[in-house]
Amino acid sequence: MRIEAAIARAGEPFTIEPCTLDEPRGGEVLVKVEACGICHTDLAAKDHGFGTPLPAVLGHEGVGRILALGPEVDGLAVGERVVMSFGACGRCPACVARWPGYCRHARDFNVLGRRLAGASPIRLGERPITGHFFGQSSFATHAIAAATNLVAVDDELPAQRLAPLACGVQTGAGAILLAGAAEASDAVVVCGCGTVGLAAVMAARIVGCARIIAVDRRPERLALAAELGASELLGPEVEDLAGALRGLGGVTLGFDNTGAPAVIEAVLAALRPRGRLIVAGLSPRGSELRVDLNRLMSTGKTIRGTVEGDAEPRSFIPRLVAWVRDGLLPIDRLVTTYPFAAIDQAAVDMAAGRVVKPVLLMP
Repeated sequence: MRIEAAIARAGEPFTIEPCTLDEPRGGEVLVKVEACGICHTDLAAKDHGFGTPLPAVLGHEGVGRILALGPEVDGLAVGERVVMSFGACGRCPACVARWPGYCRHARDFNVLGRRLAGASPIRLGERPITGHFFGQSSFATHAIAAATNLVAVDDELPAQRLAPLACGVQTGAGAILLAGAAEASDAVVVCGCGTVGLAAVMAARIVGCARIIAVDRRPERLALAAELGASELLGPEVEDLAGALRGLGGVTLGFDNTGAPAVIEAVLAALRPRGRLIVAGLSPRGSELRVDLNRLMSTGKTIRGTVEGDAEPRSFIPRLVAWVRDGLLPIDRLVTTYPFAAIDQAAVDMAAGRVVKPVLLMP
């Protein structure tokens, strides 16, 4: 079928062009896209050597309605509304254990943007292009999505409030609630107050954490973090982050989504004994941490990475939807909507920090 899709080429603006989309294969569905969030991972794939073959149709925070089912799809129906989350095969040991973020084929789906069986579902002219990014490629009017990606949702919430749950909000909230196993007694620090970090702040507030410290270079992001639940704010005037955190009594749970080694090292230094540090940010290639191994051993601290906050979308996204509905996750405070035709402006605005979470509304 003929669709309109935003084509990503390195160092060039997004351009919306007509493409051809194949029928769904086994384990896939055809989705008419209502909305799709833009994530920093999309921009990394387009311009920063993420590894995704270009040109490509990106987009991995899609919301839409199922138009057709391919063979071997169970538990979904034509007409059903779905959130499209990250790609996973559903069959490898990690997926069977309900850790789909660590799927054996995660790189194929979520970085290389390809089906396990090969051929792309999207053609630009006569040429196949990368068209299964995160198992969906939803910067388009229609997408072929892997059924394992999909979470059925009702019609109560508008699409722009659902789209960020697919990746950014899921990652931040999951890092606190799942990977970090936060409790009310925890003193939490969140470094980086974009969508992921602000979702982490909101999740820590839901838990009722004793202290929620937000760290960012942008005063307006810190102001928003305070409105969403942060109890203390550390901005660009802080030269010694570890010292500032110690001055607040230290922290028991740290979450970094900046990917900056100096920030991660500072939080690790400020952790109380047996404190936990969760890392979710993309770092430049070759980045390394300096860790005093004897001190790490003697204090019982832990540092670990997380993919998508350790979430299993089909169980976690419904929890997020309920919190959005109940006002505990005020996603609308993060979202700025754009028509699909303005995708390049939305990407520019996000990269410049003018908006937190741009969401594209499809025609």
